[in-house]
Amino acid sequence: MNPIALSLGPISIHWYGVILGSAALIGLLLAIQEGKRFKIKPEFFMDMLLIAAPSAIIAARIYYVAFQWDNYKDNFWSVFAIWEGGIAIYGALIGSLIAGYFYFRAKGYDFWRMVDICAPGLIVGQLIGRWGNFVNQEAYGGPVEESFLRQTLHLPDWIVNNMYIQGAYHHPTFLYESLWNLVGLLILFWLRRRPFLRAGELFMSYFIWYSIGRFFIEGLRTDSLSFTGPTWLASLIDAMWSPMNLVFEAGAMTYGGNIRISMLVAILICVAAVVLIIVRRKKGWAKDRYLDPIVSSKAPKVNTVDQPN
Repeated sequence: MNPIALSLGPISIHWYGVILGSAALIGLLLAIQEGKRFKIKPEFFMDMLLIAAPSAIIAARIYYVAFQWDNYKDNFWSVFAIWEGGIAIYGALIGSLIAGYFYFRAKGYDFWRMVDICAPGLIVGQLIGRWGNFVNQEAYGGPVEESFLRQTLHLPDWIVNNMYIQGAYHHPTFLYESLWNLVGLLILFWLRRRPFLRAGELFMSYFIWYSIGRFFIEGLRTDSLSFTGPTWLASLIDAMWSPMNLVFEAGAMTYGGNIRISMLVAILICVAAVVLIIVRRKKGWAKDRYLDPIVSSKAPKVNTVDQPN
C-alpha cells in the first residue's frame, strides 16, 4: 500500500499524517459534544487541541528516540523524520497530559473533571491512529500462516496483502488493538452515564482498559522497545502473559533485552490507576461525581443578592 496519499509537487502528504489528523479531529468532536452537556464552549476544546496535539507528537517522538538512541545518534536529523514512523503512544499521553494540566489550570477547571471528558476522545484517537501503523507496515506481530488471516480471522484481501512483510505474513496487531479500543470506547460511553462514577474514574477506567489490552497485544509484536532487567521481573511478566500461549506464540524481541518496556509500563499504569481510584475514594478526594455540574474557578461570580430599586 502506497504510504503517500497525495503529492503536490515536492510536497508529499502521507497517509500516516492524514490518519493521525483524522483521529485527533474525531477525538475533538467527541469532547466537544460531551462538553456541551456541561455548558463548556467548543472553543475551549479547540484551543486545548492546538496545545495538546503538538505536545503529544513531540513527547511521543522523544520517548521513542530515547529508547532507540543508537539508531539515531549518528544521523541526528533523522530524529525529526516522524513521517517515517517511530512514535510511542505512552510518550504521546505524557505530553498531552502535561500540556492539558497547565491548560486546564489556566482556565480554572479541575484536572480530573476535564480528563474524564477527554477520555473517550483519547481512546478513539488510538483506535483510529493504529491504522497509520497498518499503512506504514509497522507495529506488526510475529509470522503467521496466510490461512490464519484469511480463513480464521476472515480478513479482506487489502489487509491480508499488506500484512505480507519481508517474505512472510504477520499478526495484524494494529487491528487487534484497534478493535480492543473500540470495545473500550463503548464501555466508556456506558460508564459515563452511571451515577456511581466519581470524578477522574472514567479517565482511570480508560487507562486500565487500554493497559490490559496493550499488555497482551504487545507480547505478539516483533518491534517492542525493550531493556535488560532482573530475571525475576522478566519471568513474572512472562508468567502473566502465558495464557496467551494457549492460542498465540509470542513475537521475537528483535532489539535485545528481556523485558518489553510497553508491557512493564502497562502493568504499572494499570496498578496505579486501580490504587488511585481506591485511595481517592477512601480519602474523600473524589467527592464530585462525573454527572455533577462543572464550573470554572475563573468564571464570573453570579450575584444572588437582591439589588435595591
